[in-house]
Amino acid sequence: MTFLLVTLHILVCFALIVVVLLQSGKGAEMGASFGASGSQSVFGAGGGSTFMSKLTTSAAIIFMLTSLALAFASGKGGGSSIMSKAPKAKPAPMGGMPLQQPVAPAAPGNAAAPAAPAAPAAPAAPAAPAQK
Repeated sequence: MTFLLVTLHILVCFALIVVVLLQSGKGAEMGASFGASGSQSVFGAGGGSTFMSKLTTSAAIIFMLTSLALAFASGKGGGSSIMSKAPKAKPAPMGGMPLQQPVAPAAPGNAAAPAAPAAPAAPAAPAAPAQK
């Protein structure tokens, strides 16, 4: 449907440009009154201006209708957002301590025991002030 509207809109746009460019200006009637009446002899005497103005009006109406239809069609989006496809964030662990993985029990035939994690070093006591 949208492809058909865009195609019709582009065709009417070019037709409107051609119709406007083919129209004679305001000063053309002056030259026709002095004997240069070959400019609109195809449409008869005075018939060309009404035909061209009707053609311009109809092309402009179709152009406006397709413009409104395309604006309405583009405003009715699918309703999806890229934020709805984003993965959910995991909550941060509480207490400031990192989460520890449970250690699996050692197999009975395994001689090497897993090494225990090293304990953090205790803070050193402050030195006593020297007396003199």
